[in-house]
Amino acid sequence: MAFLDTLMIEIKKEIIEKAVFVGIIRQSDKESKVMEYLDELEFLAETAGATGDKKFVQRLDKPEKATYIRSGKLAEIQEYCETNKISYCIFDDELTGMQQRNIEKVIKAAKVIDRTSLILEIFTQRAQTAYAKTQVEIARLNYMLPRLAGMWTHLERQRGGMGTRGGMGETQIEVDRRIVKQRISRLKEELAKIDRQMSTQRGNRGGLVRLALVGYTNVGKSTLMNLLAKSDVFAENKLFATLDTTVRKVVIENVPFLLSDTVGFIRKLPTQLIEAFKSTLDEVREADILVHVVDISHPDFEEQMEVVERTLQEIGAGNKPVFVVFNKIDAYRYEEYDEFSLTPKTKINRTLEELKNSWLAQEKTPCIFISAINKTGLEKLRHDLYKMVAEIHAGRYPFNNFLF
Repeated sequence: MAFLDTLMIEIKKEIIEKAVFVGIIRQSDKESKVMEYLDELEFLAETAGATGDKKFVQRLDKPEKATYIRSGKLAEIQEYCETNKISYCIFDDELTGMQQRNIEKVIKAAKVIDRTSLILEIFTQRAQTAYAKTQVEIARLNYMLPRLAGMWTHLERQRGGMGTRGGMGETQIEVDRRIVKQRISRLKEELAKIDRQMSTQRGNRGGLVRLALVGYTNVGKSTLMNLLAKSDVFAENKLFATLDTTVRKVVIENVPFLLSDTVGFIRKLPTQLIEAFKSTLDEVREADILVHVVDISHPDFEEQMEVVERTLQEIGAGNKPVFVVFNKIDAYRYEEYDEFSLTPKTKINRTLEELKNSWLAQEKTPCIFISAINKTGLEKLRHDLYKMVAEIHAGRYPFNNFLF
């Protein structure tokens, strides 16, 4: 019996949940860019525990209102999923409730999910504290609310009689919606209590200068936090390794300040999550300086920077002073440019030195180039942070300037 139990455990370990990914190429899109987006979607799926298998794309001016993509492509995906035992069919955009129901009528061999529900699943897995779990559940319920019609088998029933609302009868979906709304309301009340406690904690920190690490997910914020604060914040090469805001006191030379590490941003971050995590991002809004960490080795690092900047605007932190830290210079790669080539030089042909010079020449945003893994440029980073913090500290406490 023990042998059989062990065998079953080993068999379960070998069961791989495979996923396929679906996107559309609009007229204004480059196919290479859409494939990069699907690569990111695959990374999200791997973070959630699935293995990427194949990507499907279709050229459309806009998504089909009823099915997102056309019926012929849906039939092709269904056949592939059935033949290859695919567990998940993941769409790169948020599907409407109607789209999801119609797609599920065709693609029966795999579970149909969209980008938003995938990110919500990752957040659910990663949430550790009661605060993060509450935020994620609010986001999940808000996502689920308009989609209840496709989630239950009993929705066509009606309830009526003594003690029920809705007169002669109330459909089960109305009951479910009311229950979900009540649950959201209770969770928001719980969140408000924790917010007040956290606000009190922030107020008790005195007048220390505050810095907040911000950036796209998986750019190395937590690794940098550990180096600067000599702490042990969880860091992993996966998306959304950090959900809870971590605050540490850092002292460089004789200047103390507070450094916070927050949840990473991502393209098409679900609106429900932005709303739910706005309270967590109070650390960002109340920071004196935002340290924008960028993965310079990523081919689309400039686009990722734009995503972060837009998100900062959305949460009300777009006017903060920003110090850009270009991380992962150890992983930077470029294609050597042939000077005799007839094709113009592109950004993939830029050497690291050319890239440094182009950014350092821009006076609008101070920046530095480092490798957190190899600790390259770390001492200069500490010195630059020291100067910025000391300047704010001197303005805040003019009679203590002798410290500097």
